[in-house]
Amino acid sequence: MIRNIVFDFGGVIAPISRDNAVKAFERLGLADADQRLDKYHQTGIFQELEEGKIDAACFQRKLGELCGRELGWDETRQAWMGFFSGVDDVLLECLEELHRRYRLYVLSNTNPYVMDWACGEGFSSRRKPLAAYFDKLYLSYQIGVTKPDERIFRYMIDDSGMEPCETLFVDDGASNVAAGKKMGFVTYQPANGEDWRDALQTILAEKPYRK
Repeated sequence: MIRNIVFDFGGVIAPISRDNAVKAFERLGLADADQRLDKYHQTGIFQELEEGKIDAACFQRKLGELCGRELGWDETRQAWMGFFSGVDDVLLECLEELHRRYRLYVLSNTNPYVMDWACGEGFSSRRKPLAAYFDKLYLSYQIGVTKPDERIFRYMIDDSGMEPCETLFVDDGASNVAAGKKMGFVTYQPANGEDWRDALQTILAEKPYRK
C-alpha cells in the first residue's frame, strides 16, 4: 500500500508560468531570457544555482554581468517569482488532510530565491510556510543535484528510509516521472497547475500496489 507521497513543487503545488518569468527577467535586463529559462530543467547559471554549484551571491554577480548592471537580492528574487502567481488554498487544505494519513515530502529542482518565498509566512493566506505541510523538503540546491538524475532520488530514499514501491511520486515533468518510475515509485504526472485532488484519491483508493 502507499505510505508516502512525494510532490514536485513548481507546477504541482504552485503553478508555473514560464512566459511571465521570461518577461520578469527581461525587465531585469536579461535580453535572451527566452533562451535561458525552462519550466523543468534550467541551463547555464540558472542550472548551476539549482544544482548548488554557485550560491545566490555568485548568481547575482553573474546575472548582473549578463544584464549589464549590478543586481540586488530583492530584484533578483522578484524576477524568479515571475514563475509563480500563488498557491491555491484548496490544494493546501488537501495536503493537510493527506498529511494525517501519509508521510509527505517535496522533491524539487529549485533555488534560494524561490524557497525564500515558499519557506516564509507569505507563502499561503494562512501564513503557514511550505514546510508546515510536509515531513521534509528535498531541494536540489541543497542536495547538489537536480531531477531527473537518479542521485537525487537515491538521496531522498536513503535519508527518509522510504520504500519506492510504497511511495507515490507526483511530478509534472515527463523525464522526472520516467526516472521515478524506473526507480520503482508509483507515479502520477499532472499537467502544470492541474487540480490533482481527485486523481490522487483514485490512485490511493486502488488495490495495494505490487511491484
